[in-house]
Amino acid sequence: MASYKSNYTYINLPVKDLNRTKNFFGSIGFEFNSQFSDENSACMVINENTFVQLLVESYFQTFINKPVADVSIAAGKIIALSADSREHVDELADKALSAGGKESKEPADHGFMYVRSFEDLDGHLWEIAYMDMSTMSQE
Repeated sequence: MASYKSNYTYINLPVKDLNRTKNFFGSIGFEFNSQFSDENSACMVINENTFVQLLVESYFQTFINKPVADVSIAAGKIIALSADSREHVDELADKALSAGGKESKEPADHGFMYVRSFEDLDGHLWEIAYMDMSTMSQE
């Protein structure tokens, strides 16, 4: 059986206030693709192949047959992004906290991996991690 490889990844997240959410992520340093954005959604660019589609809750609801989860009281996912260095992890996490995000866990230093975690304005969980691959065993 052939393995599946996707060319692009789109993560869809419900948000309460699209403009407020765009300002939050914009202040961290993310950009948006206006071709895939309108009054109901904003396409946040993670990299050339990965995007987060921020959807107003009422619009998000049109894609699902379940209620929209209240992520302020329950977690259903953690979105983890890599950073280029430990300093970059701190820079991004500090920007998120300064923009109104909340620290969701204490920083974690595993030697080969350093992680900071935060909740965005809607309660979605994010992790920023740096992994020093040179310190990992080659087994």
